[in-house]
Amino acid sequence: MSNTNPLLDVSGLTKHFPIKGGFPIRRTVGAVQAVDGLDFQVNEGESLGLVGESGCGKSTTGRLITRLLEPTAGTVRYRGQDITHASRRELAPVRSEIQMIFQDPYASLNPRQTVGKIISGPMEINDINPAGGREKRVRELLEIVGLNPEHYNRFPHEFSGGQRQRIGVARALALEPKLIVADEPVSALDVSIQAQVVNLLQKVQQELGIAFVFIAHDLAIVRHFSQRVAVMYLGRIVEIADREDLYGNPRHPYTRALLSAVPEATVDEDAPARERIRLVGDVPSPINPPTGCRFRTRCWKATEKCATEAPPLVQAEGNKPGHLTACHYPETADPIPAPRLAKNTEAAA
Repeated sequence: MSNTNPLLDVSGLTKHFPIKGGFPIRRTVGAVQAVDGLDFQVNEGESLGLVGESGCGKSTTGRLITRLLEPTAGTVRYRGQDITHASRRELAPVRSEIQMIFQDPYASLNPRQTVGKIISGPMEINDINPAGGREKRVRELLEIVGLNPEHYNRFPHEFSGGQRQRIGVARALALEPKLIVADEPVSALDVSIQAQVVNLLQKVQQELGIAFVFIAHDLAIVRHFSQRVAVMYLGRIVEIADREDLYGNPRHPYTRALLSAVPEATVDEDAPARERIRLVGDVPSPINPPTGCRFRTRCWKATEKCATEAPPLVQAEGNKPGHLTACHYPETADPIPAPRLAKNTEAAA
């Protein structure tokens, strides 16, 4: 989906981590291509899900958006302002509007600080003095995320994992941001409380109009939370579409394989069983990714064209507007007929 004035506009975003080697002079001998040319937009109040296998570059993308990492190439524009290589002083006004919720609630909170200090910290750094004082605002935020305001003087070790993540959400909300990057916010939590945290984030998003980039590998959670979904593979986006269109009509073979692995409960015994697409082999190394289409070494439809030409992320024939696919031979909307085994070929240099 395109918008002339998106909240966040990412174009050609790239991050390569250099590999040092040699003795006695340590020189760059290669690079980990963690993120390699991403293009997407996030509109105000919208939730964009970012999914893919572990190691595909989702978390790195989140840190590039929030400028916790310096991009190697490409541009990141926030409300039309280029913040790709902005200095600390230039980023100061933007920092309060872009916040992040981290994956591990046990590591992202300072164990030596009270909950009140943790949540009020961003307000102190940005010299924000809300009406009624910071303590009153912190207690309000605790109530918003479903915690007791009386927990103001407690320490993180006195809370469960789910409660700690709620504290992280309250800290992210302290500066009234316009965009929150949630980096797998429930993957470290027990299954029984994952839904509670996701529902909390959804409530916050709807009531406060905050835009989200929701990073996860659980497709069911992403479907519940996100309005649009982008699928990543080995540092690139292979498909992006509205939630219902992507889950109902996946066009990229990798997206099709991912969705075929999602557990599905059916009460109709006469309904045809959904067949599983089994991908053979591991994800190639981001140090030496395959030429052309990066998914071709595990794809059952790969040809010589896939090895020589990288497919652009475009709207394939039959796709709805905004449904973009990076594949030379996109899947049809027909049901998956039978189990298909992707070939296990060696990744080319």
